[in-house]
Amino acid sequence: MVKSGVDNIMSHARLLQGKRLGLITSPTGLTSGFVSTIQVLKEHFHLAALFSPEHGVRGDQAAGALVDTYTDPLTGVPVYSLYRKESKRMTPEMLEEVDAVVYDIQDVGIRYYTFIYTMLYALEDCARAGKPFIVLDRINPLDGVTVEGNVLKPGYESFVGNYPLCVRYGLTAGEVATMANEMMGWNAELHVIPCEGWDRSMLFPETGRLWVHPSLNIPRFETALLYGGTCLFEGTNLSEGRGTTFPFEMIGAPFIEPESLAAEMNALRLPGVLFRPVYFKPTTSKFAGELCGGVQLYVTDARALNAVETGVTLLYTIKRQYEGFSYLPPVKDNARPFIDLLCGDKLYREGTVPLPEMLEQFREESRVFAKMKEKYHLYSLGGRV
Repeated sequence: MVKSGVDNIMSHARLLQGKRLGLITSPTGLTSGFVSTIQVLKEHFHLAALFSPEHGVRGDQAAGALVDTYTDPLTGVPVYSLYRKESKRMTPEMLEEVDAVVYDIQDVGIRYYTFIYTMLYALEDCARAGKPFIVLDRINPLDGVTVEGNVLKPGYESFVGNYPLCVRYGLTAGEVATMANEMMGWNAELHVIPCEGWDRSMLFPETGRLWVHPSLNIPRFETALLYGGTCLFEGTNLSEGRGTTFPFEMIGAPFIEPESLAAEMNALRLPGVLFRPVYFKPTTSKFAGELCGGVQLYVTDARALNAVETGVTLLYTIKRQYEGFSYLPPVKDNARPFIDLLCGDKLYREGTVPLPEMLEQFREESRVFAKMKEKYHLYSLGGRV
């Protein structure tokens, strides 16, 4: 079985001993035996504070819900929110409570997923404060080789994309931190406690680990595989499957005719995926309580699938076929539409670049990024470098 950084923590105890530690974590912060990282630090070191990302340190907060500062009832340790309305940064007052900050959250390897920006914000804040930052590394469940999609462009930064990454970026959290620390010139005192036994070509099912959903709407490995493409529908008036048992695996709306859409998508013979016509009624989010028609995506070949190209092709097909389709407006004045923030560009919304040309542009950006990121690899195709 592949081990995570927390499984190897006692071999790196010198980094943690004698320090007041602050821990940024979530329910995925677990050893291979399902002991929480909170408990590990509480028992073996001085855990002085917990820092809560989106969804909370115990996973009891809904997506997008603002997290208040409180006391963790199981440990008595104060929990400071890094998902506040006014800021998602560590304040000087928070950092005064600790001597070093530890990060342990399972990432999904997709640019839209907010935990990676919680980490990067905290890394930058620790650099400014002169505090060590320690990443308990975890595997990238989508492997550390495959890169998909375009690179986020300047001016499109947000909490769903705040660094020039491809959509699927093929790096672990520790590698992203290493890359950002150098490229952004933060010069933080960064330490990465590595995974053990991970070959970067591995997809999650090949690691021998048990899947712990990193958030409620990523319940399965297949969901994470598809998320790079289906998350784009969050920027539209279509349901992305929230409020169903298959979030980010079913796409639809009341105005969609399932059989014809599924037939059209299957006729394209996109690699690694099939489309099944479905009807569903979300219990929350868009179209709550309304019957929607749409498609469910099935991964037939995880290696062949390009989720970004699949999602963009599905989006463009629906946009062309259904007058009821629309992009969501900005949530506040002078803000960019959410689809632009997800795209990291205005390409989807403006639609001025033909789909084949745009996808080829994405492939070229992926190739360049894949080559660039190699210098930051902490693991090889045969295990740790």
